[in-house]
Amino acid sequence: MSIRVVKNKIIMERKTKINAEDGRQDIVITREFDLPLELLFKAFVEPELIAQWMGTKVLKLECKKHGSYLFETSDPKGNVAFQANGVFHEVIFNQKITRTFEMDNVPFGVQLEITEFEKLTDDTSKINMHVIYESAAQRDELLKLPFAQGLNYAHNRMEQLLKTLK
Repeated sequence: MSIRVVKNKIIMERKTKINAEDGRQDIVITREFDLPLELLFKAFVEPELIAQWMGTKVLKLECKKHGSYLFETSDPKGNVAFQANGVFHEVIFNQKITRTFEMDNVPFGVQLEITEFEKLTDDTSKINMHVIYESAAQRDELLKLPFAQGLNYAHNRMEQLLKTLK
């Protein structure tokens, strides 16, 4: 996150950008990372890395066509606070992941995520995520939550973690 001062106010800028046009049932998420493409892609397909930057348990992860995944986060007492799952439809190494994403016990329904990985330089890369929801109403409800801040925080955490592995 970068910091700007505008008219004596400190403004925290998110590196993760979310474009959500009115009346549509999708969003586009973009983020540039100071990471090589290969390392960025690993963060999305290696269970140990996902667990660290997402702060969740990876109970299942089969990164292949028709493979599936299951993530779970528990509170300090061991109660399940969050569970998400989905199916991979396409995994092209260092290029693209197409999967579904569904959270348990929330009214948001299944979403389709198409994540494309782009090499910018030898040391920088970018993700472009197109996320499609069942309806514009579901998308808008999700956007009322601190979704953007949480995603930016997770991406920041991922970048810091992966920088230590370079």
